[in-house]
Amino acid sequence: MWFFRLPGVYAPQEDTAALLEALARERLPRGAAVLDVGTGSGVLAVEAARRRARVVAVDTSCRAVLTTRLNARLAGVRVRALRGELSAAGPEGPFDLVLANPPYVPAPDDARHRRGPRRAWAGGPDGRAVLDRLCEELPDLLRPGARVLIVHSAVSGPERTVRALEKGGLSAEVTSRRVVAFGPVMRGQAAWLRKRGLIGADEGREELVVVRGEYRA
Repeated sequence: MWFFRLPGVYAPQEDTAALLEALARERLPRGAAVLDVGTGSGVLAVEAARRRARVVAVDTSCRAVLTTRLNARLAGVRVRALRGELSAAGPEGPFDLVLANPPYVPAPDDARHRRGPRRAWAGGPDGRAVLDRLCEELPDLLRPGARVLIVHSAVSGPERTVRALEKGGLSAEVTSRRVVAFGPVMRGQAAWLRKRGLIGADEGREELVVVRGEYRA
């Protein structure tokens, strides 16, 4: 379907497509509780709701929350969209499945990245400012046997995501990879990333990964 998007809301891109494919592979019983973290325009939340899940979506952007609500209405599904960090979803849990497309692009850690459109992608100097916090806090929101799907760039350290999830009591592994041309964000950060040695001098493509975790508690 066509998705509405308010100005400044993160546009669905290859990382969203990677998560959609991962979601399609998951068994999702009717009424399963699903959390979409960093929902953006609500593409993933709407898709989970179409599969008869009970969906909660969170985002720190009020425009993203409004966009998600509007897209859910256009699709004729119910999504509870909330503004805030992961903790905002706490009273709505526990969850059977968590989908997460957090800010993961390495970027200078300055005040410019803590507001406006940049907060949707800027993940601090190593890209893990939000990723590490997400991995640490997720187990408190999960039912035993719950699954987690997190997408991010290989530049941000998939092995660190796997270890962080395992530390929280999940079994975890990278379940899909795709190499794509740099999008507008990575192109805009390329000079800084090369200066930091995070990408090669002539590099113009990145690998996106989906890390899947299953809660064993």
